[in-house]
Amino acid sequence: MSITVKPRTGWRTLPRNVWAASLTSFLTDISSEMVINLIPLFLANVLGEKTVIVGLIEGIAETTASLLKIFSGWLSDRLGQRKWLAVTGYGLSTIARPFLYFAASWPLVLLVRFADRVGKGVRTAPRDALVADSVGEDQWGLAFGLHRAADTGGAFLGLFIAALVIWATQAGQVTLARETFQVVVLLSVIPAALGVLALALAARDVPITGTQAQVPRLSLRGFDRRFKIFLVIVVLFTLGNSADAFLILRAQNLGVSALGIMGLLLTFTLIYTLVSGPAGALSDRIGRRRLIVGGWLLYGLVYLGFALANAGWQVWLAYGLYGVYYGLAEGTAKALVADVVTPVQRGTAYGVYNAAVGLTAFPASFIAGVLWQGLGPWTGLGASAPFLFGAALALLAALLMAFWLPRLR
Repeated sequence: MSITVKPRTGWRTLPRNVWAASLTSFLTDISSEMVINLIPLFLANVLGEKTVIVGLIEGIAETTASLLKIFSGWLSDRLGQRKWLAVTGYGLSTIARPFLYFAASWPLVLLVRFADRVGKGVRTAPRDALVADSVGEDQWGLAFGLHRAADTGGAFLGLFIAALVIWATQAGQVTLARETFQVVVLLSVIPAALGVLALALAARDVPITGTQAQVPRLSLRGFDRRFKIFLVIVVLFTLGNSADAFLILRAQNLGVSALGIMGLLLTFTLIYTLVSGPAGALSDRIGRRRLIVGGWLLYGLVYLGFALANAGWQVWLAYGLYGVYYGLAEGTAKALVADVVTPVQRGTAYGVYNAAVGLTAFPASFIAGVLWQGLGPWTGLGASAPFLFGAALALLAALLMAFWLPRLR
């Protein structure tokens, strides 16, 4: 009688590339979350700029990152190398961030944010493809779940450190002081530099199976039909997924204090971190589609909660469930991309996927702003309108995901 031994698929079996990419994301997010969340306050409180300047800077920065993700992913497929493109992207962001220490006007802030987002655009798709290249299909969910958990764990720690610095240097002050911002900028350089070193020293490129003739052009030609359908559904969902700034405004609208909003962000990030890893591993066993559909349905309920909430504690509850949604769906969606493209297409596929999400986020936020103002048929709904819209699109996307996307395996 022969005995079949099932291969081990736990955390300990993940290769060092996955751990290196996860450690780098953990350290980088400590650095970026310390600073990025304070930039709007720095522009408004220290430099005295209007909100239109804040929107201009963030719009240019995020659009740049979204467009570059397509090219960098394609280039990693063409070169057959992921690691050094990712290292270059992380390095560029690390070099740019310290210049915020000297910022005395908004153009320098724009230049730093532009360089930082160029770095993000260069690194994201090759890094995601490197993670997918490094494990078999039975561990893609686990690998991306670990990476998401590390990323959000770093974000939590970065937010916590920034809050500590603010408390220690200007307790009781309402506005952000230049000196406090400069301290945070200097501290942020340390984890960012360590993150670059972790990826440069610990990761290794993985030989990509396939031929150069299979490398796609910078278009959707040559991709599996399932990938194209998934992109359409994701874009539809993202149209209702406006910037989280609207969630913060809604919380403030319901009486949550500034300190309470920091607590909301920390709660969301902690839950996101704790759910991501187990959810990714679960997707390897029960399939990606079920977890994504479940996550999107939960998102719809969360946004419905934001629309109907009339007290601060209800916002706290909604924010906690929002973290569960992110943990279920974000890493799982990236694992699904690996399911439906060939190895030699992965860099381009992740570039297209990330760019589609990033570029759609802008009209999503614009639509949310228009709805909040109560224009058109939404007159009278006020702050509830964008959340009702988001809930409706999430339900539609979940139905399309369940019934339109062809079987994955």
